[in-house]
Parts: sequence; C-alpha cells; structure tokens
Amino acid sequence: MTSLKPSTHLADSRTITSYQIGISWTTTGAGGSARVFLDLAKSLPGQGIQFTGAVASPANASDLSRGVVDSFAPEGTGSILRLIAGRRVMTAAIDRTHPDLIASHFALFAAPILDRLKRHIHVVHFHGPWAAESQVEGAGSLSVWGKRAVERQVYATANRVIVLSEAFAKIAHVDYDVPEEIIRIVPGAVDIDRFNIAQTRNEARGLLGWPPDRRILVSVRRLVNRMGLDRLIDAFATIHRQHPDVILYLVGKGKLRAELEQKAASLNLQDRVRFQGFVSDEQLPLVYRAADLSIVPTTALEGFGLVAAESLAAGTPCVVTPVGGLPDIVSGLSKDLVLSSIDKSSIAEGLAQIFSGNIELPSAERCLKHVSQNFTLTLMAQRTAAVYRESLASHK
Repeated sequence: MTSLKPSTHLADSRTITSYQIGISWTTTGAGGSARVFLDLAKSLPGQGIQFTGAVASPANASDLSRGVVDSFAPEGTGSILRLIAGRRVMTAAIDRTHPDLIASHFALFAAPILDRLKRHIHVVHFHGPWAAESQVEGAGSLSVWGKRAVERQVYATANRVIVLSEAFAKIAHVDYDVPEEIIRIVPGAVDIDRFNIAQTRNEARGLLGWPPDRRILVSVRRLVNRMGLDRLIDAFATIHRQHPDVILYLVGKGKLRAELEQKAASLNLQDRVRFQGFVSDEQLPLVYRAADLSIVPTTALEGFGLVAAESLAAGTPCVVTPVGGLPDIVSGLSKDLVLSSIDKSSIAEGLAQIFSGNIELPSAERCLKHVSQNFTLTLMAQRTAAVYRESLASHK
C-alpha cells in the first residue's frame, strides 16, 4: 500500500487555494472527522494552503469561523433540502473563487456537486466507511446499499485519497475500488498544547469531583455498538473482583447509554462504572489527566483512534484493542498497550496484568514525547499539504 513518500512538491512554496467540504465546524456529534477538519483549518495555512469551505452545521458556522466556512443547512433542515442547499452554496462559492482543489471530508455532502468534482482536482479525506459504520449500528440493507453507492460515486472522482492508517487504506482499496496508487496515508494528530495541561492528576480530579484515593480507568467513546463498551463492562466485572479500588468512568453520549447502564447494574457495578455523559472540549484534557489509565476497546472500523493520542498527550497511558489504526498509535511506545484481541476475556486479562503491576506503564514524559514525535498538527499539515501539491503537480 502506498504511503506518503518524500516529495519535491514539499519545496513548492506557491500558495494553494482549497475549498473544503466538511460535516461541522464544531466537534459535538460529528466524530473524529470534525476534529481533523478543524485542525486542518488551523494548521494548513501555515503550509501555504488557503482554507475555505462549507459545512452542514452549525447555522452560525460563518460567524464562529470568522468567514472561513459557510453553513448550508439551518437547524431542522430535512435531508433533501439540505443537499439542495448544499449544492447552491458550494457551486456558487466554487464558481466565484475557482479554487486550485476541492477537498471533501464526507461523501454525502460532496455528492451534490459531483459535476464540479469531476472538473476539479479533488482530494478525498477518507475518515471511515460510512456505509459499513451504519451497518454495524443496525441500519437496514437498503440504507447501507444507498450510502455505499454515494461513497463510490464520490470516491471515483478523486485524484488522491488521504486515509488515516494502513487499515483504512485497505478498506478504501478493497471495498471502494480506489486504486492503490492514489492512496496516501496521513495519520491524525493531536493539539498537544491543548492536552498537556498544568494541572496534576489530583488537581484534575478535584476539578471534576472525582475521588483522589482510587485508581481510575477512563474510556472516552460514543456509546454505540462498535465501540466495544459492553465488552469493557463485562471485563470490568472481573477487574473489580481482583482490584476493588478501581473505578471505570465512561465519557460520552449515545443511544446505548440506557442499555449499558442496565448491564452495569446487572453485574452489580452501578457504583463502580460511572457514566459521565458528554464532556466539553474544555473539560476533556482534565478527564485524561485525572485517569491512571485510559482504554479504547473498539471492535471494528477504527481508522486512527484520536482519543488514544489525546490521552498520551495528557500524559496518561492508553491501552487499545488490535483494531484498525489503534496499534499504530501506541505500539511504538509499548507493545504491552495493545490487547491480544477484542474479546472480553482478553480485555480483562490485559487490564489485570496492568493493575497487578506485571506490566510497567510508560511515564507521562514518555507518553508526551511519543506523541510529540509522531502525531503533531504540524506533521499532519505538512503531510496533507504535500499530498495536495502532488495532486496538482500530477495534473499539470
């Protein structure tokens, strides 16, 4: 599989104008793609890439972004009307500004301007297989088929496809017939300054109202099927019997909350598994800093696993399942941080080894150094800019 290789185009200092199509200008409810979109908006201009574009929400995106992006879908707009409005807003902007390239971050919102994509240099940011994710969450076969059809049409217009990991490169090629020669791997990134906060672990716990005298395990995840939280709760029943001082905090919201709460209660863990709900961007660094350990127990379709990198940036080790791009984030720090499988028994065994002291966790300093060397915003912006320049150079 083709990864981002050294390129003479990195030396090209000409400013490139890009028009970016995203989901949201906020991270609430939009997943990791929105975080990448916001981080690129902040960091690409420093690499000579002018960033403008459009998002579906929020309605005041233009004000929030100081004119960087426009919103094409006021609150409450239905799906069809939203796509019609998207075409009107995006075609007007593209025809007025004539960007050097169009970069899309979500196939559905790029689909209304398929004709423009075919006539421009188009770079797809592949954040994940929309259809497959929907299938895992219980969508019907017709809905899954329709989503995959939309994705295929949009990806067929791409000059380059940027993926987060080897795992997603394989999905793009095998499931969507994207030619290997146009796929480029650009790992995600974390804003280290945001997560490397001044507060100590106990200070962070005090601000959150968490107990200072317990060992704390945290999982920051949407409460949906593929995140593996049901298996984590099952595994934690074993951990609690062996290490009764450990508390598990589940941070995030989603449709499975009631079901997961019921599972915890059925295992008599209602006082040991604590549901925090949605946590603001401002509080999230405190959550990581307050924990002794974080865990990402995903069972499928994890292209990068930004939460693992965020935890390391806050100085907290993170243990992960061997799914998608998750091992790529932590294995260079310690292979012991990668669980043997997604099974609840493997999760329980891995955590037991850690809480028993049989596995030495990396220090906060080592965690931060690892992220600083591999997953910074500057690195992501440089690599992305190189792909953009390569795309333009190949079509001169």
